[in-house]
Amino acid sequence: MPDFDEILKMAQNAQSELMKTQEGLDQIEVEGVSGGGLVRIRASAKGRIIAVDIDESLLQPSEKQMVEDLVAAAINDARSKADQAAQQEMAKMTAGLQLPPGFKMPF
Repeated sequence: MPDFDEILKMAQNAQSELMKTQEGLDQIEVEGVSGGGLVRIRASAKGRIIAVDIDESLLQPSEKQMVEDLVAAAINDARSKADQAAQQEMAKMTAGLQLPPGFKMPF
C-alpha cells in the first residue's frame, strides 16, 4: 500500500491532469442541429455557444415560433453532445488512475 506522501502526490497529479482536461474542453467543438439542418448551433464541450446558423428560409415573421423552437432544440442537441464529449475526455483522463469503485471526478 502506498504511503501518505505517495497518495498526496497522486492526488496532486490527478488534480493537475483534471485542470488540463477542463481547459482542453473549451477547444473541442460540437454541433447541434434541428429542423433537418435548418438551425445549427456550434458549442464547445464546456458548453460555450460559439455560433448560431439559421437558414434564411426560416426568417419570415410567420415562422417566428418555429424558429424559436428549432433554436432551443439545436441548443439542447449541442449541449447533449458537449456533455458527451466532456465525459469522453474525462474518461480518458481518469483511465490511468487507480480510483476506488464508485469514486467520481471531478472531486
